[in-house]
Amino acid sequence: MPSIAEFLNWLGTTPLAVFLRESPWAFPTVESIHVVALALVVGTIAIVDLRLLGLASAHRPYRQVAREVLPCTWIAFVVAAIAGTLMFISQPVEYFGNLAFRIKLLLLLAAGANMLAFHLITHGAISEGERSIPLSGKIAGALSLTLWIAVVFFGRRIGFTMSPV
Repeated sequence: MPSIAEFLNWLGTTPLAVFLRESPWAFPTVESIHVVALALVVGTIAIVDLRLLGLASAHRPYRQVAREVLPCTWIAFVVAAIAGTLMFISQPVEYFGNLAFRIKLLLLLAAGANMLAFHLITHGAISEGERSIPLSGKIAGALSLTLWIAVVFFGRRIGFTMSPV
């Protein structure tokens, strides 16, 4: 069975990785798409989280806000994930060895776990027209905002701690 290092070395030699690394326009284009998609992800999640905290759109029921905003979030997340994967493929050994990259991945997992816990525990307890949010929902919203700000911070750190393509 090949080791992670062998897999990453192989991945970095694939035609797609070489193209992303050597093309004068491919990596900057993918990176731009990643940044725009991530801005949409974080912006739309912030709308929902601020609603959970009662700091924005408090006059609107939570479920209405979530129903209007979250489809855009999911589309943007898929685009950001694809673009992020392409960026990783361009220099897999370097990304894997980068502490900021690893922290960002852990934060993404934590944000996903927070979202899953919220949907399993709290989301179903908030009725369709309900405007008040239980404490567990407010905690989930605050944690989500914190985690996504940290994802952006460490994602930006990657750019300062890696050698350019």
